Amino acid sequence: MKRIKQLSRQLINQIAAGEVIERPASVVKELVENSIDAGATRVEVEISKDCLSIRVSDNGSGIHPDDIELAFSKHATSKIENADDLFDIHTMGFRGEALASIISIAKVICTTRTKDFETGTKVECEESNVKSTPAACAIGTTMEVNDLFYNTPVRQKFLKSEKVELSYIAEILQSIAIAHPDISITLINEGKTPLKTSGSGDLLCVLTEIYSNSIAGELKKINKKDELSKLHATGFCSTPDFTRSTKKSIYVFVNNRVVKCPVILKAIDTAYKNMLPAGKYPFVCINLEIPACDVDVNVHPTKKEVRYKNPNQIFNFIYGSIIDALSNFKIQKPDTTDNVVIPFGNYNTINTHGIEQDKKDDDTVYISDDRFDEIKQSNSRQFELEVKQIDLDLQKTVHVEETINIIGQYRNTYIIFEEDTELKIVDQHIADERYIFEQLQENLKKENIPSQLLLISDVLNLEPADVQLLVDNSEKLKRFGYEIQKVSENEIVFKKIPQVISHVKVKDILADILENLHGDLNNLEEQMLVTMSCKAAVKAGAELNLWQMEELIKKWKTTKMPYTCPHGRPIVHSFSEKEIASFFHRTV
Repeated sequence: MKRIKQLSRQLINQIAAGEVIERPASVVKELVENSIDAGATRVEVEISKDCLSIRVSDNGSGIHPDDIELAFSKHATSKIENADDLFDIHTMGFRGEALASIISIAKVICTTRTKDFETGTKVECEESNVKSTPAACAIGTTMEVNDLFYNTPVRQKFLKSEKVELSYIAEILQSIAIAHPDISITLINEGKTPLKTSGSGDLLCVLTEIYSNSIAGELKKINKKDELSKLHATGFCSTPDFTRSTKKSIYVFVNNRVVKCPVILKAIDTAYKNMLPAGKYPFVCINLEIPACDVDVNVHPTKKEVRYKNPNQIFNFIYGSIIDALSNFKIQKPDTTDNVVIPFGNYNTINTHGIEQDKKDDDTVYISDDRFDEIKQSNSRQFELEVKQIDLDLQKTVHVEETINIIGQYRNTYIIFEEDTELKIVDQHIADERYIFEQLQENLKKENIPSQLLLISDVLNLEPADVQLLVDNSEKLKRFGYEIQKVSENEIVFKKIPQVISHVKVKDILADILENLHGDLNNLEEQMLVTMSCKAAVKAGAELNLWQMEELIKKWKTTKMPYTCPHGRPIVHSFSEKEIASFFHRTV
């Protein structure tokens, strides 16, 4: 066995660099985070020579000339001083490893100047050796990293193509730009600028700069606070009808730090469950502000992982933040004034015989009580019927804000209607399914789902194992409105079934129940509700009259998640007035 020896400083640094610097993108991340910690408002990253040469310049505070050589030493930092500081981290970096790791595997030139000095300092680093000289430069710091991995050829051999490595760098910079919308981030490669943000401080503006202007209309704002625990979640999440094929568009930040957090990712997945088709993912960028003492960022040298004092609290808070952002289809109670409010577009057949009306910009007609009675007496029978419907709606004290005008039904499956300036097409089955699913969820929260007693029911033959399965889960099934009685070893009979599916044949109901019981019992409640809502909903191909279509749309509009059905299929497709006019070569 060989004798134990002390490793050289260079070899120690190279081993440590393996943990911190995985690829060119790791260098960019560490240097840009240093720029952020230095208070920079503008950071420019230039990449060349197969991504093995990297130049990062900023307008930050710079490095004091007396500290510059120390900055490249192992575990030298200005960001922490003692062990207690590890539990009160407010900077991106703090370990003092990045610069020492970089100069052990690359040739580095650093030019820096603080506002207190007329001239700056130039530092040249190679093989972990550092030498500095005075230099003329602007306030801030420029890091030039050349010949990356020149002395670790094995590491260089494992790198991907220039195009792939550049994409990793772009992804890192996109994440940082989203986490810090107040900092202008620019990426330059071969004279091109694949990424440039303005540093406006407006997150939505940054997202449109990275992606496109069209993304703004697909996003819902996240803004949830918990004063007691001092948690604050901000950002944006996409509606369920705007999806991605990978999880690359899910950006997670903790105190503006880019992290990989299984707790937050699981909360996002759970929030979108039953809203997205299989293999589709949302667009989410969410930043969790949390007291530094409640989160540990000192888990891994790359600082990508975090741990929480109370992970369950974080899960529930993030889950609630996403749900709140998506549940923003507003239903408004009418004002308790002397005026009756009639949505003008809903009752476009009403003839008011020239009576003067106070018509507002939002197409709402306000009619006082005495004038309302006068109109009521002077109009046709059709008007009176519609007024009765208005009275019923007002008694319910629920009034849909938007103006909806039902146009008709296409192939007895899709309801076409006009809402504000958009033409919309809704799948009648899955819209109704979403409404019933949420109603069943509410019933289950309060008590068991309402049942209907069956006076006469067929005796159904089953395998003995299935009969026993139903008996073993009889208490669970009662919660969903089912009461099943065992007749013999291979026979059962239904005594009660849920009211919402009283029209469905018991044989079909039984097949669904067994399928759910043979599946994941931990997910039984969700699957049972999905199955029941699907059976209860109006079917595709069912002819509906105008009133039925309007009622279905009104109910759907009251749902918390009106975007997709419980299976994840999109419910509605919209065409803007501008889009339609453009097709016909018109201008709006």
